[in-house]
Amino acid sequence: MVARSLSCQGEIEIAIEHLRNADPHLARLIELHHPPTFDSFQTPFLALTKSILYQQLAYKAGTSIYARFIALCGNEAAVLPETVLALTPQQLRQIGVSGRKASYLHDLARKYQNGILSDSSIMNMDDKSLFTMLTMVNGIGSWSVHMFMIFSLHRPDVLPVNDLGVRKGVQLLYGLEELPRPSQMDQLCEKWRPYRSVASWYLWRFVEAKGAPSSAAAVAAAGMSLQQQQQEQHMQQQQQQSSQFIDQIGGIMNLRACSWGQ
Repeated sequence: MVARSLSCQGEIEIAIEHLRNADPHLARLIELHHPPTFDSFQTPFLALTKSILYQQLAYKAGTSIYARFIALCGNEAAVLPETVLALTPQQLRQIGVSGRKASYLHDLARKYQNGILSDSSIMNMDDKSLFTMLTMVNGIGSWSVHMFMIFSLHRPDVLPVNDLGVRKGVQLLYGLEELPRPSQMDQLCEKWRPYRSVASWYLWRFVEAKGAPSSAAAVAAAGMSLQQQQQEQHMQQQQQQSSQFIDQIGGIMNLRACSWGQ
């Protein structure tokens, strides 16, 4: 069964009320920020294609390549599996898409063409099945799937356990001495069910408001090891990517999403 979408009327208010009652620490954080909105719409295939194109790129570079990709296809409505499969690796390289990313795009399109995936099946899969199916696509890992589920499908109960921003937020929220491991996150955040997506959104805002060291020197001054510096830099990159998903990866056009079990 697919849970009620966060884009449904009144769902954010219900989620916030639940989180306030479930966790006093999070309740204080909620008071500091405006509520999130989940109201953008794109087809799953377009959103997944965009997520591949933006991987490991700065916002400006990703936007430029995406614009050239759309021009190559014709328009956003023309970004379909058959259109992507018709593009050669050379054509994609000419607009700045690496050979590896071209193979990822083609693998996604082939899985659509072969019937393994479709927009309708993605919209109607439960979270566990969806995670399993999407991570079968080359180049789409757990972090990308979690971001897609939150910011494109507006699924309410997704916890990105591998996202360093969310893990850092949990550490700060509860005053933990160490960054929680991904394996610890489910237990620490259990009380937020069934609205862990919304809680994660507030943690991103929390970490952004706290700020992060702007240079390796600042990190070193804080007494961090080289490994910790690298981890911190990785976290900042993922935070930037998370923000890009909020602005750049749209949702899905699914009028049935506002009914329970549809």
